[in-house]
Amino acid sequence: MIDSLKHLPLATVSNGELAEHFTDLAPALTKRQAAIESARCLYCYDAPCTRICPSEIDVASFIRNIHDQNINGAAAGILKQNILGGSCARVCPTEILCEDACVRNHDEEGQPVKIGLLQRHALDNANFASHPFQRAASTGKKIAVVGAGPAGLSCAHRLAMLGNDVVIFEAREKSGGLNEYGIAKYKLTGDFAQKEVEFLLEIGGIEVQHGRVLGQNLHLKDLHAQYDAVFLGLGLNASRQLGLTGEDAPGLMAAVDYIAALRQASDLTALPVPKRAIVIGAGNTAIDMAVQIKRLGAQDVTLVYRRGYDAMSATGHEQEIAKLNHVRMRTWAAPLEVLLDDAGCVQGMRFEETRMDNGKLIGTGAFIEIAADAVFKAIGQSLDPSGISDEMAQQLERSGDKIKVDSSFRTVLPGVYAGGDCVAPGQDLTVQAVQHGKLAAMAIHNDIQSKVEAA
Repeated sequence: MIDSLKHLPLATVSNGELAEHFTDLAPALTKRQAAIESARCLYCYDAPCTRICPSEIDVASFIRNIHDQNINGAAAGILKQNILGGSCARVCPTEILCEDACVRNHDEEGQPVKIGLLQRHALDNANFASHPFQRAASTGKKIAVVGAGPAGLSCAHRLAMLGNDVVIFEAREKSGGLNEYGIAKYKLTGDFAQKEVEFLLEIGGIEVQHGRVLGQNLHLKDLHAQYDAVFLGLGLNASRQLGLTGEDAPGLMAAVDYIAALRQASDLTALPVPKRAIVIGAGNTAIDMAVQIKRLGAQDVTLVYRRGYDAMSATGHEQEIAKLNHVRMRTWAAPLEVLLDDAGCVQGMRFEETRMDNGKLIGTGAFIEIAADAVFKAIGQSLDPSGISDEMAQQLERSGDKIKVDSSFRTVLPGVYAGGDCVAPGQDLTVQAVQHGKLAAMAIHNDIQSKVEAA
């Protein structure tokens, strides 16, 4: 996965010192801090924070429970709507969702209630005697879920709650999807993602099979024939290409591949670290990559984007994290050429300066060169075509590189549903994927029961 950088030197400081660079980005609230912060909530009627939450968490209610020292009640209320509420509390862009909608933003304080940190406080400090949700009576139905990422896990948990049996087929060695392999190590620290998966599976009725790859040793036609329904939570696993000569040269790789290697590394000193790095992109993954390679010891990191700051999909909060970590951000520059040394390895990139002309991005004819030992692409992900290569999967209707679904996450194939990043609607957020999985599970359950009643 990281062979492209094997010619580069390894990190120069100890594993312990490097580990200190990947502790929690935002430290947890103390009990006293949580009490003070929860008292700031006005418990609004028709609370705007709840209305904007993609997973429909009753924000005011769980904060009231924290204020009343009912931590288990607060946690149960969150998990009822979002079974991955712990990870979402850490990675969800609350600054553009619930906290942005908080009415405390619009008075003299100008400081929203720290909803994300309060959600984390509730879930980190809950102490359930057993799993907080019980399974309904068995329906005798079995559903296949492809992908053990946030969408697939959420779907499986809700289906199990409703009395169905579920088999999850996951390509990788671990469950968790983006939470396990794709989030910055300083956002989801340690083995938190695995602990959350283990907690979710305590509901019972869910089997997970790893190393099962759709299009290779797993086929939609077989799943469709053997199970009462199929949910596809495939994610977006293929990195988009720059389309430039030299893109396969040593020193150029997808940011998500490096982030995955970083998250799975037991010894951070075993990671190759360039002295100078370029990150191409404008989203949260680009920020995560740039900040992490800087924290590993890269001396000079430049994030390059072809448009301006206001067009970046990374939130202002994320951009500020990059600046605080001394990442240089260069806007209005489009990748033009990979620069190689005599050995054929990356030594930099040439960019063309850009500008907007009547709403269209154009090149100016001016060029800049940036020296680098490594270039990381963070220009977006797409649906892996190999995963939908069999005859039945090819019948799925597509919108660009995503699967088209209706409002209940049904695909055009009867009995086949899809959700998460692989489908057309949504914001490609963990919390959105969790919501997709939950809603799809309820649709699957209702559709199956309707057939049973009709029969």
